[in-house]
Amino acid sequence: MLAAATLGASSAAEAQCCKKPVGPLKLKGNINHSICHWCFTADCSCAPISLEALCAHAKKIGVKSVELVAEKDYPILKKYGLIDAMCNSHGFVRGFNDKKNHEWAIDIVRHSIDVAAEYNFPNVICFPGFRNDIPDDVGMENMVAGIKKIVGYAEKKGITLCVEILNSRVDESMKGHPGYMGDTTEWCGEMCKQVGSPAMKMLFDIYHVQIMQGDVIRRIKKWHEYIGHYHTAGNPGRNELDDNQELNYPAIMKVIAETGYDMYVGHEFIPTRAPLEGLHQAITLCDV
Repeated sequence: MLAAATLGASSAAEAQCCKKPVGPLKLKGNINHSICHWCFTADCSCAPISLEALCAHAKKIGVKSVELVAEKDYPILKKYGLIDAMCNSHGFVRGFNDKKNHEWAIDIVRHSIDVAAEYNFPNVICFPGFRNDIPDDVGMENMVAGIKKIVGYAEKKGITLCVEILNSRVDESMKGHPGYMGDTTEWCGEMCKQVGSPAMKMLFDIYHVQIMQGDVIRRIKKWHEYIGHYHTAGNPGRNELDDNQELNYPAIMKVIAETGYDMYVGHEFIPTRAPLEGLHQAITLCDV
């Protein structure tokens, strides 16, 4: 029954969002690929792809993770033998940089840790939040104090918390977040260092780092021990990883592999054309 359902859902997705059917991709195994769910179910150049169809397609092409999936949909991932390589928790507007948010954020993160552990998923995302007139050094002090209240619990459950680097320069929905505090590698990396736990890492979003700072490869080499997850997208635009964007993804992926990183790289671009073709292009380009 699962094989038939998988074939049907995957074929429907391909017919809707890909010019030609695609079988398993010939992946080298040096990079573990993940698909960010929201990009492929949001408005794009064709009708949205259902989570069921996206999971079926991931299984078909040999991808093991569809991430940032709602908790209520975890049974769909389980049905297709997939994981969520980066589990949701609280949002990026309010976070640990304000002590007033600590109790609220910790409760949400604790619940996400419990659910991730139950399903054997590796990571839970977290955020400092927007600055809202809080100085960066005070925000870091507050976040370190707040995370220290929950990171031990994450350690016991075998879950890694990942603070995401987001750009604060681009003022366009889901492409940038003006006012966000954790907008540099150094801020997020130093925060992880001060927490001092193997269960506290960075989500190094290559697209966002490129916008804020550039010099992506040098930063990966310097901070790789504090990186627990990666995201990709083309810059400018947060679109496909094609010839219209400036990042040299094969070179970046080679460095990531050379650091010994063996977790997941999530593809988080917003499609402007047939989404599954853009996805295959991203995976192939990054599969060094």
